[in-house]
Amino acid sequence: SHAMCLELDEVHMDKPALEPMQNLKVYMHSLQRYGTSPYIYPIYGLGGLPEGFSRICAIHGGTFMLNQDVDEILTKDGKAYGVKAGNQMAVAKMVIGDPSYFPKEKVRPTGRVVRCICLLNHPVPNTNNAESVQIIIPGPQVGRVNDVFVCSLGNTLQVTAQGIYVAIVSTVAEKANPDEDVTPGLKILGPILQRFTSVSTVMEPVGDGSNDNCYISKSFDATSHFEADCEDLLSLYKRVTGEELDMNINADSVEGDY
Repeated sequence: SHAMCLELDEVHMDKPALEPMQNLKVYMHSLQRYGTSPYIYPIYGLGGLPEGFSRICAIHGGTFMLNQDVDEILTKDGKAYGVKAGNQMAVAKMVIGDPSYFPKEKVRPTGRVVRCICLLNHPVPNTNNAESVQIIIPGPQVGRVNDVFVCSLGNTLQVTAQGIYVAIVSTVAEKANPDEDVTPGLKILGPILQRFTSVSTVMEPVGDGSNDNCYISKSFDATSHFEADCEDLLSLYKRVTGEELDMNINADSVEGDY
């Protein structure tokens, strides 16, 4: 249920089986569609997603300002009307962004996430030398409440040099020592050339944005499959537009960037 239905805890064990079975159905259909894995990942890394968005944004008259910090959210009568960056200002009907751009009174912490980025010179052991893998370690199996996620990528996806792999181990912080939280994931990686561990606070918006024109997403959580992040984006779309995003499209008939 954790690896294929993407359940994050054991709460579902005391609920009707319908939702996990629906999630399993999605997993099976995805596996049949893409062959050896139910997951897809952009060549050259996740940066390909905002790059694709920027092209569509430009087609519709949008403007991108790269490598630009936001110094201030401009407000009047309690409502946001733009942003200030250095001596530049952009005016808009609303401001959409992640929690890091907004004052602390508009967001609240919900927990902490531990991430450990590891550089390897070999595939993850016992994965049939797979160039890319996602491994979900159910928390209860390793004496934890929350699952541990392992994602490893290699040169096939053009994210590393030949013979080098980058593995990311992530989970919700439960212990005082973050290394203890990610230990179950580190153990299955084999020899590690170098690793970098960080702890970040997960934030969420206090309001829905309707009162102050500040539409704020949640921080990225510990999962490596981004399901919760996709659900958050769908929620954000509805808050901004007032309607659900129509996902009933035939992917086989979509042409170009549309």
